[in-house]
Amino acid sequence: MIRINLLPHREEKRKTRRQQFALFAAVVALAGLAVWFVGHTIIAGYVDGQEEKNVFLKQAIAVLDKEISEIKGLREQAEALLSRKQVIESLQTNRTETVQVFNELARQMPEGVYLKALKQSGSKINLTGYAQSNARVSNLMRNLEASPHLERADLVEVKAATLNNRRVSEFNLNVAIERPKTDEADKGKGKLPVSAGGKP
Repeated sequence: MIRINLLPHREEKRKTRRQQFALFAAVVALAGLAVWFVGHTIIAGYVDGQEEKNVFLKQAIAVLDKEISEIKGLREQAEALLSRKQVIESLQTNRTETVQVFNELARQMPEGVYLKALKQSGSKINLTGYAQSNARVSNLMRNLEASPHLERADLVEVKAATLNNRRVSEFNLNVAIERPKTDEADKGKGKLPVSAGGKP
């Protein structure tokens, strides 16, 4: 019987398979490295593009913030100008009011009543003075209530006092200026303004 030794042949096949496996592994590793490189390059490109977009957005936001600040400043200036305009219009509307008030107080002041102080706050006037009696204070309040330019006479205090060795009544009262309503003034339904001479 003939015997054939196949060991070298098998060893040769094993060696060939190992070489093929090593080659295949090297190819797979190279392919994986290539895929990683391509993916990394693509992702890096996306990241760079996004960073450029972020920089552009930050610059645009900075420009918008500056424009918003300028608009806010312009709005504040417009509001200040509007406020000044309203004040000027109010002064023009009520420019004769002080003269009217003094004329009206002089007309409505009864005999025996003397004012020592007058203070105005808005449409409210505070009067302090002396009267020969409480009845004259009451007469003054009735006159103020009947005035076409004054209203709501309200007595704060009346007390006895001595002036030039004479007993008098010292009074403190409030009265309001009667102003025409804006819509009525526009329609001409309000009261006619009183001129400096005191006549409508």
